[in-house]
Amino acid sequence: MTTLFGDHPATAPLEDQDVQFLDTTLRDGEQAPGISLTPEEKADIARELDAANVSVIEAGSACTGPGERETIARVADLGLDARVTSFARGVKNDIDLAVDCGVDGVNLVVPASDRHVEQKVDTTHDAVVEKTVELVEYATDHGLWVEVLGEDGSRADLDFLEELMGAAIDAGADRICAPDTVGHATPDRMLDIYARLSELGPTSTHTHDDLGLAVTNALVGVAAGADLVHGTINGIGERAGNVAIEEVAIALDHGYGVETLETERLYDLGQLVSTKTGVPLAPNKAVVGENAFTHESGIHTDGTLKDDAMYEPYPPEKVGRERRLVLGKHAGRAGVEAALAEHDIEVTDDELSEVVDRVKRLGDRGKRVTDADLLTIAEEVQGREHDRRVELVDLTAASGSGTPTASVRLEVDGTERVASGTGSGPVDAAIAAVRSALGSAADAQLESYHVDAITGGTDAVVTVEVEMSRNDRTVTVAASDSDITTASVRAMVDALDRLLADESEPVLADD
Repeated sequence: MTTLFGDHPATAPLEDQDVQFLDTTLRDGEQAPGISLTPEEKADIARELDAANVSVIEAGSACTGPGERETIARVADLGLDARVTSFARGVKNDIDLAVDCGVDGVNLVVPASDRHVEQKVDTTHDAVVEKTVELVEYATDHGLWVEVLGEDGSRADLDFLEELMGAAIDAGADRICAPDTVGHATPDRMLDIYARLSELGPTSTHTHDDLGLAVTNALVGVAAGADLVHGTINGIGERAGNVAIEEVAIALDHGYGVETLETERLYDLGQLVSTKTGVPLAPNKAVVGENAFTHESGIHTDGTLKDDAMYEPYPPEKVGRERRLVLGKHAGRAGVEAALAEHDIEVTDDELSEVVDRVKRLGDRGKRVTDADLLTIAEEVQGREHDRRVELVDLTAASGSGTPTASVRLEVDGTERVASGTGSGPVDAAIAAVRSALGSAADAQLESYHVDAITGGTDAVVTVEVEMSRNDRTVTVAASDSDITTASVRAMVDALDRLLADESEPVLADD
């Protein structure tokens, strides 16, 4: 049996644990600077959390204001399997407001550390215990599930923390939690805290990542007896963020055989939260980052082609992802040959050597080699000409106080097509115009869209990289321009041209 601290008497084998998650993306996650979710956005995220088997969803803080209460009520009214809660301060009015929102329970926060008891609230230990008992009884009398959180618990005196949390359980609280509010704790401190609290009743962890220890501290809490982990999707939250639910879930699953969530949903959930919050994912982010299952190095690519597990701890499918082999200056023969085979291109040994050499030279210039780049190189090496089926001739886009509009002129199979479109912005409008001009031929899925500024200043050039799929083919294409709309449309048109290259049917205009 595996424990985090070997035979330490305060820990239990993790594989024997039944662990669940409380998601606070919609509350603690939204408290990160610049994030504000609409009621519908919160509802969309809550549905996906529920589908992933998250047990408790903290939908917000009812005390924030009427808009927040509308949002919480919207989530509470979805009929989810998950328990929906509201964050509540240590005042009865917060509990009343939560009841009005129709939630199932409250996450009741009370001061725990001397810093919070004496300086923030200006009260005493005895008064905090008395007030907590009163609030728990008030909330349970209103039919609410109650979790009591001792704020700044990781810096609290352990004897007082134990007294406070014990009183909460005795008063009828369903569970207790000692949040590491400022990401202060080290694993040994977490072990001391949770070894004591878990003896009192059902216990939760709530960790932040200010020391980069959020996942470790959550796992230590579980090993010491906690059975509910608070966290957010993608680790968003105040300062350095909360513990990332997807990271704890896969660590428990892969490292200890503890099944918690529907892990196959984690990537889509991460993408959804990133889109709704506007917080991009770091490429090297565990589980959901772009590079998590992407290989460029020739040695790694060759090993991965021979054995999927050679350079990956767990298969990408486990978290709803696919493996990617990309090309650049580190590419090797095996990777380039595999990439060409994906596009049904056969090369001789000499041709392969030349393609590899050109790919490396392109990579040496700091460029990521897309599928379109590779196909162009292969055509040049083999002396083949690429007959374009779709080409951008002209683009006009306008936005301002009115609805963004765009018009495009394309040459499609030698025939000019003109179309217009509207959208939420000039890029969206221009892409709508392209789809209109191509009709059913534009019935391709935009798998990813990435923008990079490659020069500074007000005249910055941007590079847009898109990944598009149609039927069973996928291509990546990049285009650069000083105008993001032009770069986006050129990349999309080039991708569609490549996807249509092997199709013999003419691109017909829709009636």
